[in-house]
Amino acid sequence: MTVTMWEVRAAPGRLDDLIAYVRGVLPTATLYRGTAEERLVAIFPADVAMPGPPAELVARAPHAWTFEQV
Repeated sequence: MTVTMWEVRAAPGRLDDLIAYVRGVLPTATLYRGTAEERLVAIFPADVAMPGPPAELVARAPHAWTFEQV
C-alpha cells in the first residue's frame, strides 16, 4: 500500500477550522494534530488528490510525502 502524508501548519487559532475542512474534503483520511504547535497531518491513499486548503486557514503551504508500506 502506498500512502501520502500531508502536513500543514494552521494559521493562528484556525486549527479546528482546518481539521473540519480536511474532514469535509477527505473524510477517510487519518488525522493527527500537533501537540506543541498548530499542525495537522493527514494520511490517505496516494492515489487520492488533496486540494489545497483555503489560504486563510494555513500559515504556509502544505508539504506532502509518499510512503510505501514495508
